[in-house]
Amino acid sequence: MALIPQSSLYNTSRREFVQSLSAGLGSVALASMLAQPSAGAAVVAPRAKAKHNIVLFMQGGPSQMDLFDPKPALEKYAGQRPPEANLRTERTTGGLLPSPFAFKKHGESGIEVSELLPKLAEVIDDICVVRSMYTFNPTHNPARSLMHSGNISATRPTLGSWLDYGLGSDNQNLPGFVVLSPGGGAGANARSGFLPAKHQGIGFDCSQTEPEKMIRYLQNKQLAAPEQRRQLDLVQELNREHLSSFGHDEFLEGRIQALETAYRMQSEATDAFDIRKEPESIRQEYGNTPFANGCLLARRLVERGVRSVHVYYGPGQPWDDHSRINKNLRGRCPDMDQASAALIRDLKRRGLLEETAVVWGGEFGRTPVSESSDGRDHNPYGFTMFMAGGGFKGGLCYGATDELGFRAIENRVSIHDLHATLLHVLGIDHEQLTYRYAGRDFRLTDVHGEVIHDLLV
Repeated sequence: MALIPQSSLYNTSRREFVQSLSAGLGSVALASMLAQPSAGAAVVAPRAKAKHNIVLFMQGGPSQMDLFDPKPALEKYAGQRPPEANLRTERTTGGLLPSPFAFKKHGESGIEVSELLPKLAEVIDDICVVRSMYTFNPTHNPARSLMHSGNISATRPTLGSWLDYGLGSDNQNLPGFVVLSPGGGAGANARSGFLPAKHQGIGFDCSQTEPEKMIRYLQNKQLAAPEQRRQLDLVQELNREHLSSFGHDEFLEGRIQALETAYRMQSEATDAFDIRKEPESIRQEYGNTPFANGCLLARRLVERGVRSVHVYYGPGQPWDDHSRINKNLRGRCPDMDQASAALIRDLKRRGLLEETAVVWGGEFGRTPVSESSDGRDHNPYGFTMFMAGGGFKGGLCYGATDELGFRAIENRVSIHDLHATLLHVLGIDHEQLTYRYAGRDFRLTDVHGEVIHDLLV
């Protein structure tokens, strides 16, 4: 790829010219989403506990009564169908299904944890377990959208985009909002919605260990850095001419600005995404799976100033256990448990846990009644999530579901409350983080949400 001579500029549309640069600087789609300094940073309070957020997302809905919320009454009433079993779920369910997994108290806090999670049990004193989460939709896509954006609509900005908008990035050479999943797709739950496109999450394939395979077209092999710099300077000159002649073009301007970040990423991203540079002992501590790679990459990215990282246990929705749940959990939990606990330990060792709010969970939980004899259906009425670091109180078990595990009944926490609390530890007043669109002010928590101070140090 050679520099375009000035004589040919008038024979090429400006948009075509910008797109022609993408081959060496990353795709235009990538470039248009890379983080830039935020205009919303004025809402940040000076006493923020956390600087970064990592979300470990178990898409499909993990079973709380098999992992974090023991229900011995299920054994007593096994097979029976109480009135609560008629709560609206996705499919027809049967009688009460006990968990076959033993629970034991761990740590100084004495929080009960399933035998399936021995590694997380070791760090339970650093974890805030919330057993009283609830939402109001039992279907995957709306519930997942609600968990990420505070709204069942698939058009609203998601958590990572709001954080990037409100706080900006501590590293202008990397995206402010990164999504790590097998296959690399960021998906609808990384959308920026009506926020500027530069705040959208950028997806990377955590099943790969080589940066060149995670980030296509990262390096420009045809032009040296000085020549690329000359090319970008020419683009900016054309951009200024466009603005003076036709007025502000936010979409195209965002892309042009993002090309600058893509140019700088060529050196920093190659290092940041290369987990092969980690000591072998660290890689063994996390494990050798896509989810383990994602957790290790999350630590490397927040270490370099990335604001928000979402790690998906995927692909698909593997925690959606409508049948064979006991067998499936035995096969799935070991690598999730190992990598999640390793991330918490590693962040703490490096002094990063205090400034990184880690959130673990899915879009809902599972029912205590059976489906297809040995599975569990969706349950949005009462389920478990956990938080660690970033100002959350370790060794705390908060809230409760009823005796059988159908509903949250004590210290109930909605997704809006969780969002408000998470924004709070990051130094943001959830009622002040707003964006005007279509004639009204929008916010992540909409008109809901309260900060749950009992969860915080």
